Amino acid sequence: MVLIIDPQNAGIAGNMIVGAFIDLGINPNLMKEVMETVANDFGGVKVHINKIKKSGIEATYLEVETSKRNNTAISYKDLSSKVDKIQYKEFEKDKQLIPKEVFDISKRVFKRIAISEAKIHGQTLKKVHFHEVGAADAVADVFGSIFGYCKLGFNHSKEKVIGLPIALGGGTIESCHGRIPIPAPAVIEMLKGINCFGGPVATELATPTGVAIYLEICDEFKEFQPMIKPINTGYGAGKKDLEFPNVLRLVQGENIVETQTIEVLETNIDHLSGETIGYLFEKLMVMGARDVAIVPIIMKKNRPGHLLKVISKKEDRDKLVQAIFKETGTLGIRISKHTHRGVAKRRIISLDVNINGKSEKIRFKIGCVNDEIISSRAEYEDLKKIAIERDIPLNNVEKIANNQIKHYLDEK
Repeated sequence: MVLIIDPQNAGIAGNMIVGAFIDLGINPNLMKEVMETVANDFGGVKVHINKIKKSGIEATYLEVETSKRNNTAISYKDLSSKVDKIQYKEFEKDKQLIPKEVFDISKRVFKRIAISEAKIHGQTLKKVHFHEVGAADAVADVFGSIFGYCKLGFNHSKEKVIGLPIALGGGTIESCHGRIPIPAPAVIEMLKGINCFGGPVATELATPTGVAIYLEICDEFKEFQPMIKPINTGYGAGKKDLEFPNVLRLVQGENIVETQTIEVLETNIDHLSGETIGYLFEKLMVMGARDVAIVPIIMKKNRPGHLLKVISKKEDRDKLVQAIFKETGTLGIRISKHTHRGVAKRRIISLDVNINGKSEKIRFKIGCVNDEIISSRAEYEDLKKIAIERDIPLNNVEKIANNQIKHYLDEK
């Protein structure tokens, strides 16, 4: 399952995220209870949930009502302390309303905002204050968003959340520091390296709270929606009335083509012997490289050399980088992080295949996209073993195996 967060039209804010999750299926009364419960220690809030239309699109509008005294600046240190107390009280209950993972993820959201504010104002985390992020409504919005995210199961590792580019708005806005540009400095700080764009109106569309939640729950960021089968859609309404639908869209769907996050390591080498290169190839594969390629190239000053390219999982990257440094003596390794590749669904089946009058067990790898078989190949090691033991040309064994798997799949 995959969730697409689409803030391309009207940006993103905490209440829009919560509204969209309710529209996607979260019980509004349960969401209201969660948000009002966590805000009690911050002076309390009243949550109002209604269906409204924004430029013709029906959406769920969530309003968090606070008093002025409940929405004053608070230090990150004090906010964290209060959240810890709420968590302690919640875990003392016989029946917990808010799961532990909601607290854990919500804390990371607030820390993300605090880090950006601290960097902008040149302060430490202990001293930084949330001025533009009011305490009571921000806590309610963050916990409500993360509760919806977890309640629908998108925090599980098998699920994927993809963020599309964010519309930021433009112009200026008055703050406690005077007039500042839109997007706010904290928003720009948090969005470093993420696709976003200004406009299409001169008003704030992306709030620090909304952006922090978006960054925390997204697994990937893409320019366009990937190929999926949509099964459900939720719309969360913003407060402002604009010339276009002021809504955040969430699209829940089934992934047709699975993707896998990999990292690519590259370096040029021109001083190693063939034996050393072969040894390095084998060592990197044993250490967990997903694939290793060594390509002949012409380097500077017309010297012949080799391009070493290693495909790695994120968790194996550092040890593979260290191995390349040690074994090659190279002075630099290029690392392409968070590269995404499409991965066909695959399964292994085993068949008894008649090879010149004798039954042999051969494994086949079946590749599927959208339930359609796109490849069926015999495992090379099985074919090789049979060819050697039976003294039969490898091509003959492969031909017989291919005919057998074709016949098997045609009958399915």
